[in-house]
Amino acid sequence: MTEILLSLAVMALLFGLLAMGVWVAFALFLVGAASLLIFSNAPLGTVLATSSWGASNSWALAALPLFIWMGEILFRSKLSDSLFSGLAPWMTRLPGRLLHVNVFACAVFAAVSGSSAATAATVGKISIPELTKRGYSERMMIGTLAGSATLGLLIPPSIILIVYGVATEQSIARLFIAGILPGALLVALFSGFIMLWALFNREKTPGQAERIPLREKLAAGRDLMPVLLLILGIIGSVYLGVASPTDAAAVGVVIALLLAWRAGDLTKESFREGLMGAVRTSCMIAFILAGAAFLTTAMGFAGIPRMLAAWIGDMGLSHYELLIALTIFFVVMGCFLDGISIIVLTTSIIMPIVEQAGVDPIWFGIYLVFVVEMSQITPPVGFNLFVLQSLTGRNILRVAWAALPFFLLMGLAIALLAAFPGIALYLPSLMGS
Repeated sequence: MTEILLSLAVMALLFGLLAMGVWVAFALFLVGAASLLIFSNAPLGTVLATSSWGASNSWALAALPLFIWMGEILFRSKLSDSLFSGLAPWMTRLPGRLLHVNVFACAVFAAVSGSSAATAATVGKISIPELTKRGYSERMMIGTLAGSATLGLLIPPSIILIVYGVATEQSIARLFIAGILPGALLVALFSGFIMLWALFNREKTPGQAERIPLREKLAAGRDLMPVLLLILGIIGSVYLGVASPTDAAAVGVVIALLLAWRAGDLTKESFREGLMGAVRTSCMIAFILAGAAFLTTAMGFAGIPRMLAAWIGDMGLSHYELLIALTIFFVVMGCFLDGISIIVLTTSIIMPIVEQAGVDPIWFGIYLVFVVEMSQITPPVGFNLFVLQSLTGRNILRVAWAALPFFLLMGLAIALLAAFPGIALYLPSLMGS
């Protein structure tokens, strides 16, 4: 029972500080300091300095601000307009028609932003007025955006996968590649659901659009070429081993600047705003990572993760029972914390348990991102819900209700990922060791 009481004491202190409105990073540092002072004789100053420096002194972490900056640049360009105009002609013959644009546009933008909220805001600001004008169901319009925007956390380059890779010392390149097929699975599930809904709700779908000649579709598709080349350049260079994720991120920033310049969107003001936005976001994440590293070290000195892992191991949970328990735990956590905070708060405790159960850490990273995606559309702290509430002016509970089917589809995707782990592990296995 000792490990349970220690864990409960640490978690109670942490959630108490968060409930008081203390910043996540400061809460992590304070809880880490309290753990060291109460449960260990280790020198506080030395542990604080070495753990914070160790979390910051990482070459892999350099990819984080670069990918964030790339997303900020493209967020301020005409990319969303190009995505809609380039994809819309190809979707008019599918059941559900332009609702599929939300799914595929989010998937494309996710591959260049790495952020769920940025994906929802960028695609939503152009698709919501267009779909509303054409008379599409508001509930499906909001739901498809809420669910599909979560692809920003999964499809590489993913900011949260970088955070997980740094926190658990896993290969970011392998995590990026592992996210491709699961991301495609979610796209397929979302589009399949839209088709089924459209077939059973024909009266809520606008009338049949005119047949668009192939020549016009190809002409519209040219709007997608720059961003598709950017995606292929980033993912392809990492997959082929030509560049590390950090190298690919640097190249991506340069190409994003060129695309914004070519589109006429690169001004002194937009450059400054994009750069400062990336600096603010990167500093926030780096600060949280440093606090998480300190708390992890402090809990290691106290022996809490080891004792908790042994306690859960003694419970004799099967592989699937453990995953079900963790899924419920992470979804509940997601009701109160953002995705990055969930990752850095829990990995120090969860990873020993996961490793003891024989779960592949690359697979677990993808699974964890899936669960964090679900938390992005759960109230009260579902960031995608807040973004869509601001875009539509609807009550957040109404937005959450619209997102519910896509929340359930993500649960189905997790079940498929658990039943067929090769969905996440096949492509990384081709990369070799």
